[in-house]
Amino acid sequence: MAPPKPSAFRFAEAFLDMIAAERGASRNTLDAYRADLADYHGFLAACGTGALEAETDVVRGYLRDLEARGFQPSSSARRLSSIRQFHKFLYLEGRRGDDPTVVLEGPRQGRRLPKVLSVADVDGLLTVAAEGVDDPERPWGERLRAARMACLLEVLYATGLRVSELVALPRSAARTKEPLLVIKGKGGRERLVPLTGPAKAAIARYRALLENPPGAAKGSASAGAGPWLFPADSESGHLTRQAFARDLKVVAGAAGIPDSLISPHVLRHAFASHLLQNGADLRVVQELLGHADVSTTQIYTHVLDERMKAMVRDLHPLSDG
Repeated sequence: MAPPKPSAFRFAEAFLDMIAAERGASRNTLDAYRADLADYHGFLAACGTGALEAETDVVRGYLRDLEARGFQPSSSARRLSSIRQFHKFLYLEGRRGDDPTVVLEGPRQGRRLPKVLSVADVDGLLTVAAEGVDDPERPWGERLRAARMACLLEVLYATGLRVSELVALPRSAARTKEPLLVIKGKGGRERLVPLTGPAKAAIARYRALLENPPGAAKGSASAGAGPWLFPADSESGHLTRQAFARDLKVVAGAAGIPDSLISPHVLRHAFASHLLQNGADLRVVQELLGHADVSTTQIYTHVLDERMKAMVRDLHPLSDG
């Protein structure tokens, strides 16, 4: 679809400026909104109209066009969410007197449950990741890579961090005696995340290797230069999300976990689901995950449903088991 003319896109740019300033939207969020709105404006231009004139039927036509292009209902729903927020902005700013998206219904979606690893799967993954870390016969570089992966996985499973938060941890993380991490999440919101003993030990073991390289490795990015706990030769100076996800699939394959079932986000889901299965309160899990609204955390209600069924089965005096 042809890109919109710059003049037609100026209101979308104003909207993007607003969510950056007022909501603290991240670069990735802004890029996603920009792509959604650019595609929408391209469709409007092809229809001979613009965002200030588009009627409800035109927006509905855009949703049909997405379906014809093979978009999944979840992807179309995300596009519609971007368009709704944009038109609401135009209405509130007085750029038009109505909002053509108010009466639209989103694409019907089936209930998507997050992929979740079992506790045994996670334990196997952690065991494979740490293989050879303490073997002095192995080259320092191999031991460092294994220690880094073991550290990443232990911290991710212990805290449920977003992968962007994990790879950008500062070098000073977990240096204090307090078993806590201070995380700056979406919108600049800070939260405290408890750190387990195994995760602290994994950080200490990795850091010991990182900060004590053999002579030939001193001065390299992988030898611990810079402010990051996971330094790398990248534009940001730290390990990228893509590199971590790629290395994770290698470790998962060695642990017998299929590619389709593993990603950094799956481990975040495992953290939340396993806590809830063991009796954690949904609001506590919301805080730990850094969700601004508990409704986001409610994708895990299937875990709570199963827990409640088990409680009735096991504790109700008249249950037949």
